[in-house]
Amino acid sequence: MAGSSAAPGPAISLSKVRERAPALVGPYENARVSLDKYGVSGQRAAVYLVLDYSGSMREYYRDGTVQALADRVLGLSAHLDDDGRVPVVFFSTDVDAVTEIALDSHHGRIDAIVAGLGHMGRTSYHLAMDAVIDHYLDSGSTAPALVVFQTDGGPVSKHAAERYLCKGAKLPLFWQFVGFGDRRSSQFDFLRRLDELAVPDMRPLDNAGFFHAGSDPRTVPDAELYDRLVAEFPHWLAAARAQGVVR
Repeated sequence: MAGSSAAPGPAISLSKVRERAPALVGPYENARVSLDKYGVSGQRAAVYLVLDYSGSMREYYRDGTVQALADRVLGLSAHLDDDGRVPVVFFSTDVDAVTEIALDSHHGRIDAIVAGLGHMGRTSYHLAMDAVIDHYLDSGSTAPALVVFQTDGGPVSKHAAERYLCKGAKLPLFWQFVGFGDRRSSQFDFLRRLDELAVPDMRPLDNAGFFHAGSDPRTVPDAELYDRLVAEFPHWLAAARAQGVVR
């Protein structure tokens, strides 16, 4: 788990990434460009990945889209956290798994995890959020955390998801929601609303972002994906430090 202070350079060097996960060198290099652009190079942070395992996600698992996202998140994480691992929460009606992906064994890892999971259910954001919060608190970390939260639709309980996001604003966790699916769908109206919840009336600071990756997220270039994953993170970091949420 990441330390709490910024340090020069990436947490894991390019040579180590080349040695441990050569297929991720491209994503790693592209992540560096985005981190430089948004002024967070050298920042240390934990990175989490939350994956929607509801029934409508079946094709995205089958065609490798979810694995591709996981690989790119690992490439980003290597700059921010030196342990080479990303905790992953799979969720549907309940939390289906809390596990991890790692630089040393990333190839085919999503398929291997999913092979051991059961029925693909519905979409309960708040249970996945609770699992991330528990994992973070149990880790004992005081570092900020970037949570990449992927979904292809709205939650079963909008009230519960909203409540968890607002309650979680007191913790050093930034939630970056990523939507998979048709851009015209009203399924993402709730996420847009979640992104814009009032500050300070509903939450002490803006602790979430949202972007839509479209119906074929694999076609989103690394440069665009990483820009969207990290663009709001430094604004949240500044506000969280100002309020003592991040030390």
